[in-house]
Amino acid sequence: MQHDRVTRWSESDYLRAESEAVVRHEYVAGQLFAMAGGSKAHNTIALNIAARLRTHLRGRPCRAFIADMKVRIEGARSHYYPDVVVTCDAADLAPASPRDYLTAPSLIVEVLSASTESIDRREKLLAYAQLPGCLEYVLVDSASRRVDIYRQEADGEMVLEIPAPDEPVHLDSVGLALTFEEIYEESGID
Repeated sequence: MQHDRVTRWSESDYLRAESEAVVRHEYVAGQLFAMAGGSKAHNTIALNIAARLRTHLRGRPCRAFIADMKVRIEGARSHYYPDVVVTCDAADLAPASPRDYLTAPSLIVEVLSASTESIDRREKLLAYAQLPGCLEYVLVDSASRRVDIYRQEADGEMVLEIPAPDEPVHLDSVGLALTFEEIYEESGID
């Protein structure tokens, strides 16, 4: 019988190691998990959403980030790398704030892939729901045209909305409506 010991990392050791790592890792309760690479469709979808958000937020007290910006969830003892994240929190945007993670996002977008979908739908949904300012958690399928929007209500409960492909995708947290055509442009997903 073979036994392997699970190494637990402190958050500070993780942040220090991650700043120099070649491969990105998410941090969950002291354990590290290597990030999988994305497909062309996955990257195109994330870039389409981020580009629209960047243009929409220009001149406002909010910023959109893509891929390399972590979100720290203190209550879940976790750091995740969402595909797209928006914060409007002054503390997140202050010059003295941590340079490599956010703590108060208002919008988080994950583009689903076969290898990450179950984690995005369960683990990350539960973790992001712990962030009181996270008003929307959006899951975008990279294999078919489907968008799931979880909206956080005043009592903290997340309510799911699934717009039809002919309906706009309303991102109420930032006051932006996207069409499926804008989300899936040049992704090869029909």
